[in-house]
Amino acid sequence: MSLSFPTPVVEPSWLAEHLHKPTLVVVDCRFSLSEPELGRQQYTEGHIPGAVYLDLNRDLSGSVQRHGGRHPLPDLAKLSAKLGAIGINSKNSMPTQVVAYDSSDFAFAARLWWLLNYLGHDQVAVLNGGFTGWQSAGYGLSQAVSSLNPGNFVPQPHPELMVEIEELKQHKDAPGVWLVDSRSPERYRGEKEPIDPVAGSIPGAVNYFWQAVSDSQGRLRSPIELKQHWQSLSQADQVIVYCGSGVTACVNLLSQVAAGLPMPKLYVGGWSDWCSYR
Repeated sequence: MSLSFPTPVVEPSWLAEHLHKPTLVVVDCRFSLSEPELGRQQYTEGHIPGAVYLDLNRDLSGSVQRHGGRHPLPDLAKLSAKLGAIGINSKNSMPTQVVAYDSSDFAFAARLWWLLNYLGHDQVAVLNGGFTGWQSAGYGLSQAVSSLNPGNFVPQPHPELMVEIEELKQHKDAPGVWLVDSRSPERYRGEKEPIDPVAGSIPGAVNYFWQAVSDSQGRLRSPIELKQHWQSLSQADQVIVYCGSGVTACVNLLSQVAAGLPMPKLYVGGWSDWCSYR
């Protein structure tokens, strides 16, 4: 394992320097919840050279059911096959280093970052500033559809990194457990709900809006700022984080790891799962 890989965030300058490294895979995760085909279209129009595209709905999520939320975990066998197909190795002496990016303040890149960690592949980082940061730094784009040599990705899941609804119900009110709602304050308070059929939040949750961990340029705030942001949680015995459907909550997980805190648990189903039982 390379010690030079600056997880969980890399700068555009680092990526530009290592872009043609044979053990590096760059993944374009751009997506729009309101226009599901937009990310793939943007990839076609121009992407970081060598990057491959993964789609939130088709690749990073499973089929929506009555319960389980709007973006349930994908089938792990299918996801692992896809990760291998785009060139990610997990078994050789030098595991593939993965850099994910988007244009949405880490919202979708962080989902891939968390999924790879969940599958036991910690050699993954997100690009600070995303696609815009790459362009602003003056680096070039490509329209070529990238084709990488297939890898051998063997998942080693870490179920301790997530909770399902029954475990959440059992533990969320226990002493030392903090439940974090990552959605906007308006959605947390139940004043506005543009996506799910029921407004509100899980009883006992505190609100830490996921967009508060980045600045106006879409860059993750400094570790010192993030430590201050998460100071109240530093003494928690356990932190469980959720959002609407297990996507933007991953940005809060990313920021806590960047702050030097342990990886919290993710309630993947989020509010969309919780409210489906009401």
